[in-house]
Amino acid sequence: MTRNITTDQQALLSLKDHLHPNDPQKLLSQNWSSSDSVCNWLGVSCGVRHRRVTALNISYLGLTGTIPPQLGNLSFLTTLAMQNNSFYGAIPDELAQLRRLKSINLNFNNLDAEIPSWLGSLHALQELLLQRNNFIGSIPPSLGNISSLEILDLSYNKLSGTILNPYTIFVTIKLCVNQIRQTYSYKMR
Repeated sequence: MTRNITTDQQALLSLKDHLHPNDPQKLLSQNWSSSDSVCNWLGVSCGVRHRRVTALNISYLGLTGTIPPQLGNLSFLTTLAMQNNSFYGAIPDELAQLRRLKSINLNFNNLDAEIPSWLGSLHALQELLLQRNNFIGSIPPSLGNISSLEILDLSYNKLSGTILNPYTIFVTIKLCVNQIRQTYSYKMR
């Protein structure tokens, strides 16, 4: 499949379609129109060279809905910030295709599935912020595979079990208010 700015636009329009119609401020419904370049849309940043979506920041907009699998087609995305909304359900497996992601911030939503193990395959990831959701299950050991990870915040979820392997290196790790049975101090790289 050939991916281009049209693919990016379709992925973002899919996100808009996955929102409940009560977009309280009508921000996306009024600002995300196919008659305007996706690079001019609210919360969207594009790279200068390829004119592809590199960042999506729709934080603090009071949005409610699910995260669509089509976001996995944003192949140039490096930043995904959707904190302080009311997204629910799971993080779609298709997001595993976003190999350039450096930052995922889904703090303060209502995501309520297990933390996907494929997150451990995002080797460019530096920041994974999943605080204050309703994630269940255990912390995927695969997160220890992300050597570039500097901040991992899984605080205030419904996680249980044991923490990652003690040899895993993070600059900052936050796990408070979960049911974790072991703790390890972190090491600075």
